[in-house]
Amino acid sequence: MQLNCDLGESDGNWQDGPESQVMPYIDLANIACGYHAGDPETLQRTLALAGEHNVAVGAHPSYADRAGFGRRSMSLQTTEIIAMLHYQIGALEGMALCQGLMLSYIKPHGALYHDMMASPRVREAVFEAVASYHRALPLIMQATARANAHRNEAQSVGINLWFEAFADRRYADDGSLLPRDKSGAVLDQQATLDQATQLCREGTVTTASGAALTISADTLCLHGDNPEAVNAIAALHALIHSR
Repeated sequence: MQLNCDLGESDGNWQDGPESQVMPYIDLANIACGYHAGDPETLQRTLALAGEHNVAVGAHPSYADRAGFGRRSMSLQTTEIIAMLHYQIGALEGMALCQGLMLSYIKPHGALYHDMMASPRVREAVFEAVASYHRALPLIMQATARANAHRNEAQSVGINLWFEAFADRRYADDGSLLPRDKSGAVLDQQATLDQATQLCREGTVTTASGAALTISADTLCLHGDNPEAVNAIAALHALIHSR
């Protein structure tokens, strides 16, 4: 299982943010594309760090919602979603190519990610955007009980899916993530390590109600937007790569 992390989400005069702390310990860097966070210099530096540490680079596009950090849903037409994704992915790919790097995958951010999981219309639009990009790139989606159906949908338009689980987020019984505004939705460092250990060893997580939920995932996501999560990255790396 590979460890992925959302990065490049700083703005302004970034000097030594979480990117430099976590990059040595991750396999996949989901790099912001400027719509929810990230300015050109931050993205350039984040890409350079990924290249230095041989970390695969992925585009992390979102709704155009910098004020809300991409966590607010937007009602867009299919053509708008496709253009929005092509614009962001293409921009990051261009910056990556300038450093001799290639994009390896796509992972939507925030509300766009959750809308893709919940809404067939949004998911179809995202799939169409990925399928019509100028070259084939895998798409990361959340591993749920509908994973086989999602894989079939993706394969019908020529997309390869990578399924992910979350180390630092509490799950509901239906396999969705508890909203961030709910108590206990974001796990502390010890709970994050416990959940990751359970997932790697048993293929399950314990939901908010105490139930065991089976999850089959290709990659494990840890968000780097809180200090405890940053501190847990090295331990998760050791856990995953010792198996």
